[in-house]
Amino acid sequence: MTSSLTILGIDPGSRITGFGVLKLSSGRLSYVASGCIRTIQKTFNERLRVIFEEAGELVAQYQPDELAIERVFVHRNADSALKLGHARAAVLCATFAHPAAIHEYAPREIKQAVTGSGAADKQQVQQMVTRLLNLTGDLQADAADALAIAICHANMREVNRLTREGLARKGRR
Repeated sequence: MTSSLTILGIDPGSRITGFGVLKLSSGRLSYVASGCIRTIQKTFNERLRVIFEEAGELVAQYQPDELAIERVFVHRNADSALKLGHARAAVLCATFAHPAAIHEYAPREIKQAVTGSGAADKQQVQQMVTRLLNLTGDLQADAADALAIAICHANMREVNRLTREGLARKGRR
């Protein structure tokens, strides 16, 4: 019996929030959908409302089993990190009505999982996501980032599964 898992990856942003939906079945990933929630022409509070509403629509449409989202990090600009945190909260609140498990990953961890380097730039992430998922055509950067988050989560699920199996085997000896 083959079980299938739907993963919704979210790259939160207060102006553009990327999303990517993947199916994980028998250890293989397949592309379902990706895109962006665009809020550029709105006030900050209006942008948060749009993010909340559209993220809720994504969850209703794709019924993900698990949600993977990027963790907020503070680099130089605390105000930007705060706005990112608000956008992230809007996405998370939109998912609470659906029983999807939520997993968080640091930006370096995501880049490492997809490109092999935690210091990869956006273009490298975009290219690797396109290759890993056998996509053709242009992939918008924020959508590629969201797909990278979903790929990272799928990889971490596999690592955790293998670790559990290895520990179980050692326990049987």
